[in-house]
Amino acid sequence: MELGTLRAMYRYPVKSLRGQMLETCTVSDSGLEGDRTGALIAGDQHARAGKPYRGKEDNRLHLIDSVAQALALAPHGALHYTRADGESHFFDDAPISLIIDRWLDGVSADVGYAVEHQRFRPNFYVEAAPDFSLDEAMLTGRELALGEVTLRVRYPIERCVVPTYDLLSGKADPRILRYLAQSRSTWMGIYCDVPRAGIVRIGDSLALIER
Repeated sequence: MELGTLRAMYRYPVKSLRGQMLETCTVSDSGLEGDRTGALIAGDQHARAGKPYRGKEDNRLHLIDSVAQALALAPHGALHYTRADGESHFFDDAPISLIIDRWLDGVSADVGYAVEHQRFRPNFYVEAAPDFSLDEAMLTGRELALGEVTLRVRYPIERCVVPTYDLLSGKADPRILRYLAQSRSTWMGIYCDVPRAGIVRIGDSLALIER
């Protein structure tokens, strides 16, 4: 069963900083090659000491891709940059996140403008097939084919304040999170694991694997 077509693909070399748009990428069981292999780590003075500094800590992080600029946002010594070892990545949860455009229709209608998928920082953004009608819960536990890759849906992604931030100014629109909380159980998108590695390209179809 065809679900849609891959229209955009992103990796985020440094967690919480601006992403890179890709045309093709190798995807393994540890995610997209080069995705979230670096992070800003909070210092001893911060409530998240020793943990990655995230967009919810500073609404400007997603606007920049320079580590030096990001470090300058915090008081001197409050952050330091680190890279993961080997195949490790700084994921919040699962190695892959995916959004289908149809899921954004409700929140866009509610706030009165097209809410950009980039606010949700997905790895894969899919344009739904005309007859697509599944929500995140319906896909949980299922396997999907995307290019050469097989994805296993872990569960829906529960969202925080970060998607409320405007992509250019960083200004927050709280109506976005309010709608997600009231109408979508705070869900937007799905987390996936990668049981079969391979190459994914823009234009690949996303299909439900029938068992």
